Amino acid sequence: MISISAAAAFSFSLLSKMVERMVSLSVGILLSTSLLHALPEAFESQANAHALFATLLGGLLGFFLLEKLAILRHSHHYEGDGHAHEHGHDAHEAGKAGWMILIGDGLHNFTDGILIAAAFLADPNLGVITGLAIIAHEIPQEIGDFIVLLNAGFSRARAYVYNLLCSLMAVVGGVLGYLTLERASGWIPYVLVFASSGFIYIAVSDLMPQMQRRATIRETIPQVLLIAVGVAVVLFLTNSAHRH
Repeated sequence: MISISAAAAFSFSLLSKMVERMVSLSVGILLSTSLLHALPEAFESQANAHALFATLLGGLLGFFLLEKLAILRHSHHYEGDGHAHEHGHDAHEAGKAGWMILIGDGLHNFTDGILIAAAFLADPNLGVITGLAIIAHEIPQEIGDFIVLLNAGFSRARAYVYNLLCSLMAVVGGVLGYLTLERASGWIPYVLVFASSGFIYIAVSDLMPQMQRRATIRETIPQVLLIAVGVAVVLFLTNSAHRH
């Protein structure tokens, strides 16, 4: 609900500079959550290391294929972006894509709920960090979704309500994940590795290329600083967890 509301606020007020900043912060949180917390948590368990690495590889390739099939994410296309189409082509295409975007988001949120449940079962502090990482990632992604839905003819209120309903699939996934994984705790390390593969893939293949398009020193310094802030937040929460 926080992600959807923040994305709606940014989308409706078109605070593009804030979106760019959120992307940099997301990269720091996603990568550090995966590489400094979730993966070490998984590999410190009794699970087979080779099987965990195979899960990591499978997760990375799986997210690549899901992106190719336009299930997990989608390309954004706007009226008047310079492509040669007849008038109204983009609006027609966006209209057809609107419901597919909502279905894809519902599936994505359902998966996020399962991953959050697995993280909480492994360590409540890891669950909090994972939840924060997903919130940070969802905001810039949902902003793009809102823009596409508005272009598809959805009113602001309708786009917000439907996106909010899709976000509630995370609750369904979380409850199902908790009830299932609690009885099969041996699967938790593998789900954590799968979650990490998703975070790493999204950060490296989607968010970081967006940041690379802004290559001036003036734009790079805030990016680096905000990545460092994201890493520092995860390190702080991780150290707090270890102290307790």
